[in-house]
Amino acid sequence: MSKTKILYVEDEPFLGRIVKESLESRDFEVTMAADGKLAVSLFKESNPDICVFDIMLPQKDGYTLAKEIRNINAHVPIIFVTAKTQTEDVLKGFDVGGNDYLRKPFSLEELIARVNNLLSIARYKNSGSKEVIEIGVFEFSVSRYELKFNNQIKKLSHREASLLKMLYDNRHGTITRKDILMNLWGDDSFFNSRNLDVYITKLRDYLKDDPAVQIITIKGIGYHFSVG
Repeated sequence: MSKTKILYVEDEPFLGRIVKESLESRDFEVTMAADGKLAVSLFKESNPDICVFDIMLPQKDGYTLAKEIRNINAHVPIIFVTAKTQTEDVLKGFDVGGNDYLRKPFSLEELIARVNNLLSIARYKNSGSKEVIEIGVFEFSVSRYELKFNNQIKKLSHREASLLKMLYDNRHGTITRKDILMNLWGDDSFFNSRNLDVYITKLRDYLKDDPAVQIITIKGIGYHFSVG
């Protein structure tokens, strides 16, 4: 079985070396860059399974790097690792194509858990499930992250598309907030719970053109996804 390939971009030499060696000791194949500009060419050369980017980088910051990577590959998972803690910074990371967010300092075990979680989601999406799903009056393209209605296309972020797919897959019952948080964020911290609220609000807004499609809050438990 081939090793999981990680593109790791970190400009702090000591931290970068420690993380790279630790990941390699766990049987990951790690390509590392110290700046965002070099990372683009390394991405094309190594074709990684997942990317781990610091945000504050020389030459090209992590946000800009993620945007460029998304133009090359729309689906490779991206984890941001940073000391930034403001909600706006986190949401910006998701909006430019990030899939997860890990704050410094972090443990190797937490990083590996998040890597494995995103890879399992990616494998699920590539397992042969339906590419286009009808949700009321909408057509939802799972791999393209697109929601189509009346020839208008709304481009979703990776996190928005993953959440919508998870709600749809559980439409015959109730899905708990904890299950969503553990599957899409890797933990159910208060901070991530607040992010989930933001994404639920966004999806409700995207789906408002069909009153029969509703994300119903089950207080104290989670959500029921009604498609009419």
